[in-house]
Amino acid sequence: MIFFKNYFDDMSKSISSGNELNLKKMAEFIEESSSKGNRVWIAGNGGSAGIAGHVAVDFTKAAGVPCTTFHDPSLITCFANDYGYENWLKECVRKYISKDDIIILISSSGSSANIVNAAKLANEIGCSIYTFTGFKSKNALSSQSKTNFHLASSNYNLIEMSHHIWLLSVVDYIVELRKNK
Repeated sequence: MIFFKNYFDDMSKSISSGNELNLKKMAEFIEESSSKGNRVWIAGNGGSAGIAGHVAVDFTKAAGVPCTTFHDPSLITCFANDYGYENWLKECVRKYISKDDIIILISSSGSSANIVNAAKLANEIGCSIYTFTGFKSKNALSSQSKTNFHLASSNYNLIEMSHHIWLLSVVDYIVELRKNK
């Protein structure tokens, strides 16, 4: 029983460590940008890809913010085959994203080559980038973004679930903003 109490306490502290002001600013920027017709893109690997898929659906359905992932197996395998796994997402950025769009990149380690390479190209294009990382606060991905949401932990599940909840809080805040308009 002590394991679960400690685990839930750690989870609660992790979720609460999210920067509320930056989450609010992110939500307001996404809401304003999408109302001008700009798109939101979101991507990650593994569990973070699952988070990206869920959040994209909720942005689109619940908040009315068009949001898309790049997690179609045909797209991944085609681009990974042609450009290398470390560049498949970068090539998606090249083919799909414009400078007025927003991209959200999730990497627990902050060092996934395909995510970092995509962020570098997104910076060259000039679109807005938000990143979600864990482990070390200074990582390759965090320096590439407009705002990095970092969880100081090395526990993948705490990191991923905190990222998930922080992103869904942004969705719910946008829903609330649009209700009050």
